[in-house]
Parts: sequence; C-alpha cells; structure tokens
Amino acid sequence: MYNRDKVIPGIIIFVLFAAFPIWWGHGKSVPPPKPELPKGKCVESKEYMRAHHMQLLNIWRNKAIREGMRVYVSSDGSRYWIGLQNGCMKCHHDKSKFCDRCHTYAAVKPYCWNCHIPPETKEFKPPKRSALLKLFGIPERLTGNSSHHEYEEH
Repeated sequence: MYNRDKVIPGIIIFVLFAAFPIWWGHGKSVPPPKPELPKGKCVESKEYMRAHHMQLLNIWRNKAIREGMRVYVSSDGSRYWIGLQNGCMKCHHDKSKFCDRCHTYAAVKPYCWNCHIPPETKEFKPPKRSALLKLFGIPERLTGNSSHHEYEEH
C-alpha cells in the first residue's frame, strides 16, 4: 500500500475531528426553557397549544385574511377573537418571555413578526437623520421623518 504510514494517521485524525461535536457534548444538555405563562385559560389546552400552535396560527391567518372570519370556536365551545396581536398577545404580553424563549431554544425563526409588530416595539421611531443629509443641509421636513407635518397645519 502506498504511503501507509501517512494515510492511516490521517484517517484517524479525520475521524477524531469529525466526531468531535459528538464526544464533546456527550452527557451535556441545555435545560428546556420555561416560558412565562399568563394566568387563565388559553383558547385550547396547554398540550394542544404546545404541539399545534403554529398550525392553529396558520389556520387563523387563512380564515382572517382570506375568508374574513374573525371568531374562533374552541373545542369547549368558547368563542375567541382571531388575531395574533388582538388575540394571543392580550394574554402573552411579553414576546421575549413567551415566544422567544422556546423559539430561541429550538432555533426556530417564526415569520409571524414579518408582518406583525411585536407588542414591545409598537411605538414607531423614525430613523435618525443621516450624516449625508446634514452635510448637504437638507431640512428634516423634506425627508418625511419629521413629526411636524406642514400640510396638516394648512
């Protein structure tokens, strides 16, 4: 066999590096997150919501946006308003203490917040005036970022 004294140590080193994540993390685990649960009852049971909340939110999205239906009748016959911000977030006030804890743990990036505004950032803050605008002396009222609108006064 050609270069037997180099190939075999190379294979052993490769296997050690390839298996490094397995033997380094052996026996270690990160404790599961404990999301801050509100008091009271959710639209469905805790077990159902834990396993199927994303499917339920997709169904709600389709019913609300495509069919215009805004009332959800739960398995016990109770009626709830369909909506993430006006439904779910009324009880789950803090996204970082409820949604983000589990999603970060599971390395999941939900797309809910692509369209919805998280409750803690409801207040819109306009971007700061750029250095380029300052350099050319462009008034802030022409950028659309000013809180003072001249057209509202006339």
